[in-house]
This record gives sequence, structure tokens and C-alpha cells, in this order.
Amino acid sequence: MDKKAYLRPLTLAVLAALASQAALAEETQLQAVTITGAGDKLGVGLLQQQEGARARSDVSKAALEKQSPTSNIYQGINMLPGVNASSQDNTGMFGGALTIRGFNSDQIGVTINGVPVNDSGSYSVYPQEFVDLENLCQGSVTQGSSDTDAPHMGASGGNMSFVTCDPEKERRVRIAQSLGSNSLQRTYIRGDTGLFADGKARAFASYSHSETDKWKGAGGMKRDHVDTGIRYDFSGGYINASLLYNRQIGNAFGTPTLQQLQQTGYGYDYATNFIPGHLTPKNGTAQKETGPTPAYYQLQQNPFENVIAKVDAVLKLGPDTRVKIQPYFWYGYGGATSQQTQSESAFLNKAAHADTAAKDLNGDGDTLDTIVVNGSSITRTRRPGITVTMEQSLGNHLLQAGVWYERAQHVQTGPASLTNADGSPQDPWMQSNLLTRPDGSLYQYRDWETVSTATQLFAIGTFNFLDDRLGINAGLRTPQIKRQFTNHANDGCGASSKTCAAAYDYTINKTYRETLPSFGMRYFLTPKQQVFFNITKNYRAVPNYAYSSSNGNVQVINGQVVMTNDVVPETSVNTDLGYRWQGDILTLSGSLFNVDFSNRQANSYDPVTLKSVNINAGGVHTWGGEIELGTVPVKGWSAYASLTSNHSQIQNNLNWKDASGNNTLLQTQGNDFPMTPRWMAALSLQYSPGAWYVRADVKHTGKQFATLVNDEVVPEYTTVDLDAGYRFGNMGMLKNPTLKLNLSNMFSTSYRIPSSYKVNAADTVRYNLGAPRSVAVTMQVDL
Repeated sequence: MDKKAYLRPLTLAVLAALASQAALAEETQLQAVTITGAGDKLGVGLLQQQEGARARSDVSKAALEKQSPTSNIYQGINMLPGVNASSQDNTGMFGGALTIRGFNSDQIGVTINGVPVNDSGSYSVYPQEFVDLENLCQGSVTQGSSDTDAPHMGASGGNMSFVTCDPEKERRVRIAQSLGSNSLQRTYIRGDTGLFADGKARAFASYSHSETDKWKGAGGMKRDHVDTGIRYDFSGGYINASLLYNRQIGNAFGTPTLQQLQQTGYGYDYATNFIPGHLTPKNGTAQKETGPTPAYYQLQQNPFENVIAKVDAVLKLGPDTRVKIQPYFWYGYGGATSQQTQSESAFLNKAAHADTAAKDLNGDGDTLDTIVVNGSSITRTRRPGITVTMEQSLGNHLLQAGVWYERAQHVQTGPASLTNADGSPQDPWMQSNLLTRPDGSLYQYRDWETVSTATQLFAIGTFNFLDDRLGINAGLRTPQIKRQFTNHANDGCGASSKTCAAAYDYTINKTYRETLPSFGMRYFLTPKQQVFFNITKNYRAVPNYAYSSSNGNVQVINGQVVMTNDVVPETSVNTDLGYRWQGDILTLSGSLFNVDFSNRQANSYDPVTLKSVNINAGGVHTWGGEIELGTVPVKGWSAYASLTSNHSQIQNNLNWKDASGNNTLLQTQGNDFPMTPRWMAALSLQYSPGAWYVRADVKHTGKQFATLVNDEVVPEYTTVDLDAGYRFGNMGMLKNPTLKLNLSNMFSTSYRIPSSYKVNAADTVRYNLGAPRSVAVTMQVDL
């Protein structure tokens, strides 16, 4: 019998048994057992008791600190209901993918310390860049419904927020060293000042250096990260500031198609040698370099550097009135490099609006050759913003109103450079030795500048009646974003002769605005039982790449660039009906949800060609149910479980127009929307009797599809992780020495996750493959 045939029923049976046993224990009061450490250990730190009107799940520091220190934010929330997260390797340093209730990560608003970190153009999220796990105190997921005061323009599917820990009140230095599989090395050091300035201020700074090899193929990743924070409390409020800095560079993983995977096996990756290499230059001969197939790994790198700076100033204006002022600045530079070929006779000729200019690249005196170069997709973002919120308490009621403003300058280019003799890039950061055109200007495969000015007014009323048994929330926000997209004529056309918009200078100005109401209720049936209801309208403005020539939305007509297909923003209406049981031993929360999409944007990105595609998928109906439950520690044992049932159906056939204006009808009506597993289940079981702990996490992900036409299936899979640790007694000046073990994918389960789903017949689905078993050991000590 195929083991996959019984994995899901077995997993569900375990979860059902756990729920029934926990409920029985609650009902009979279990008076003979001893309950310890209930606090933040509820549900092994994967559950917190809620009183809101929305479906929401949390991860506390108690759970995060047991994970491998290199883990990214996606790995931290993977056990929560509705969440389908994956990473390109077990360390999490190479990034990952995420969907929640079938919403892709670029449809979910993400904040770090209140700062929006989705890409300001495409809304993409890069989870490995933001924070060191040791400094993270909480992660929250609002499934389906975006918060009314959330600073997002692309959150049609809810939001996630992550908050770093405040500086410690006691002076401390913490040092940790990790070693593991694939030559993993990581050093972390954090210093806390403790209280100073008459006990009003405290600060911390931390630094980490991490590096690892890829689990397949050649190359690896190096990452340097700094987190800092300072808090100052005074009688009328507080000021809390943080600065997070990240710099990393590494080699990309090969992303095979299903056909390549079947032909070459699970170890498919980029070529480790630059063969056949560069040809010897020869005047008068047309020499065509092809480069290795697959591409050379040194020409597939991902350098990136970013800064997240934030200040929270909370001022008390009166006994029941306060204002929050929250300015921030986000900076990022980097992207991806790739092996490309450049014809010496295919540089941009601005007068002809075609790539017909010629330049000798290899020094042989002719312009007949095609040369392997290091191409790239580089982004530089400067993004200041501010949120101001007024709060007024009226007895048991709270009124909030505020404004959010942001101006993001987003410059996206595609420079290239010659490679060294061994095929390595001259500068993987693409800041020197760049190719120029015959007229001396920089070669650019793309050259876009997007200025996005976002504003949002919001108001929230929270009302409590019947001695707080009944809670009502009503909210309204009015997001508006003005995009000014400028395409500077670039070399992305080929010799297409006046028909490709990329070869023209053009600017598109678009303004999108919407009014988004929300309403929710929560009612205590008994002190331990709640029911809740919520309905929220969400919104996602059009991503900036929809205005590029590669999407078929922009055409050249009579020598003029016009937008022939006006892409419509995506909206969704999310409804939750839920129930919570919050007892002394067991906490349970479950909800039924329904989401109706209008103009759902289907987006795909090819990591090989570095091209994005966006089309309107029309109406999509999503519905299902989620449940999570957790126990407090009972004689050292505690548990958490979650279960998700999710269905997402496309309501109509789709008409796709390619870059040449040709129409193709896609047979999609009644199909599942891609990357939406119908079933997911998670179980975390922990035993922690005192100085040591051991925790096992099991996650089952059901079948999903990789294409809109549902002709390529992603099989179901189950992974098991094991975490353990031991805290030694103090040893003189060494305080709290702790040894941790993290064993990932214990049974080396093989699985594949689409790097992006297939939107149209011209797309290719490429896959990230699940990494086999790996281990990391960490020794941590305080001074």
C-alpha cells in the first residue's frame, strides 16, 4: 500500500484523538495532576488566548527560541492553521515561500516592528532578510482579514506582524555558537545595557555571522546581521526605537521543471564548472558562446542589503487620550544575477527603438560574436513613511483614528558585466565593471523607476457591553496609492524594430483608491466559551510590473506607447464565524471562513528568465475551516495541534493576452486556484520536566496544483522535525549555559514546492525541492 494513501487519515486521527483526550481531561478537571508554567507555554508557545473578533494565531518567544537560530520568519509560523510555508533549505537562510488560506505571500501584508516590508512594487516578501530569531518575541497571523490600521496597499489576504524584544532590564551579554550539517557555522552575540538614566532607559545591540553550504550543488550563503533597540520610558509615555540591518550573498538553488526533475533526479542543480567556457577571440569569425547547461552556479547569485529603522513615540495627552507617532525608513539594494548571453550586435539603438547597435566585447576587432555575461535583476528602494494614531478611551470603549503616509522610490535595473576567465562574475553586487552600450550609456535589460505615494485614513471603534460579554468592532480605512512608473528605454527587446515598448521612454501614472469597511462581534457564552464573527473587505493595488512591456498590457501603436489593458485592483471580502474554548488546561479556537475575490491577480515569476507575469483571474471563491488547540504543561507534557480544510475555486475561464497582443483562452472554470492545499494538519508535542526539553513537530501538507489549468499536481507530503535542549547550572561567571539540538526533516522526506505557479501556456513551472535531514547544535551562554 502506498504510504501516502494513509498519511492524511493517520495524521487526522492523531489530531482527533489529541483533541478528544484534552477535552475529556478538561471536563473531568484532572484534579490529580500538577500544572506548571501555563503562561507563555500554552500550546508549546504556538497559541495565545484571544478575545478579538477576527481569526488570529500567534507564536510566542517560548516557541521561537526552540527553533534553529538561522530559521526565518516563515518557518516560525509554519505550524499555525491556514499557513503553508516552505524554505529552500532547512536553515531558512536562502528564503522561502508562503501561502495562507491560499493567499500568496505577495497578497499578505507583513510588518516588522510595524514597518511594512513587502516589496513596494511587487509586494514580494524575502523572509530571511529581516531579523535574527533570538531577538524576535512574537509573531502573529491574521488569516484572511487585514487589520484596519495596517500600513499596506497589497494585503488582500490578511496580514502578519513580527515584533522584536525590548531591551532587557538587567545588564547582560549573550553569546551563542552554532555548528551543523552542510558546514553550517553561526556566531551570535548580544549585549544589553540594563536600566540606566535613573531607570528610564535601556538598550541592546546584537550581531550575527552565519554561513552554510547548499545541500545540493556548489556554493552557499553568507549573512551578516545587526539588530539594535533602545527604549525610554517617562511619565507621559515612552519612546522605542529599533534599527535592523542585514547583508547577505549566496548562490541560488537550481529550480528544475518537472521534466528536468524526472530526467536528472533530486540532486538537480546548477553546473559546477564553466564548460565549454569562453571561446578564444578570432577576428572575422562569428563565435557563439553558449555557456554551461544548466547555468554556471557562480553566475546565479543573490546579493542583498537592507535597513529597517523605526521609532515609536507614545505620548499621553490626558487621562484617557494618547497619541502614537511612528516614523520609519526602509532601504534595500540587491537582487539576483544570472548567466546570460549578449550578442555584440544587439545593443539598444535609441533612434531605431531596437537592439541593433554593435560593440566589440571580446576584443577581437569585430562585432559578430555572442558572449556569455553576468546578467542581473537589481532593485534599489528608499522608502520613508509615518503612521500617526489618536486613541480615546470612553469607559469600556475605545476610539482610534489615524493616518498613514509613505513615499517609496523603487528603481529596478538589469545591468550586466563581463565574466572572468573562469566564468565567475567580476562584481556580483553589480556596482562596478558594468557593460556599456556603444554610446557610452549603461547596458540595461530593464530600466524602471516607480515612485509610489501611499496614504491611508483609518478609524476603529471597539465597544464592550453587557459587562464585557459582548464586544463589537467597527472599522473603516481608505487606502490610496499613486504610482508613477517610468520606463527608460532599455535593451530588453531584441531586434523587434519599433514594436517593443521596452525600447521607448514612457511614463504611466495611475492612482488607485478604495473604501474598506470591517465589522466584528465577540460574545462570551460562558466565562470559558466565546463565539465570534467578522467580515472585512480587503484590497490589493496593481503591482508595478503590470506596466512593463513583458505583460502585454503596454503596446506600441503608431509609434506611441499606450496602455491597452488597464489592470484592475484585486479586492476580497473575508468572512469568519468562529468558536473559542479557553479553559484551565485546554484552549481551542476554530473558525469557518469564506472569501469572495473580485479581479484576483494571478502572478508568476520565473527565476531563470527573471520575468514576472500578471493577469486578471477574475472571480475566485475560497471557503473552508481551521481549528487549533493547545494545552498547558501537565506533568511536563504539553501539545499543540492545528487542522485546515481549504477549497479555492476559479469561477470563470480566463482570456490571456501575451506581449504581442495574441489572445489565448485558458480552461480554468471550476479549477482549484494554484498553491492552495486542500488539507493541512500540524502536531507539536513537547516534554519539558525541568532543565531539559524535547519537542517533535509533524506537519502534513495536502495535494495542491501548480497551474491555473490544474494540469500539474504537487503531491502531498509530511515532514517531522525534532528539537531538544538542556540548561546547565550556572558556572561562575557563565550564566544559564544552554545546549540546543535541532533536527530538521528527520526522515528526509522528498517533496517539491513551485517557485511560482503557471499562469499561461507560455510559462514554465519550476520547483524548489525539500532539503533532506540536517542537524544543528547550538551552545549559548550569558555573561
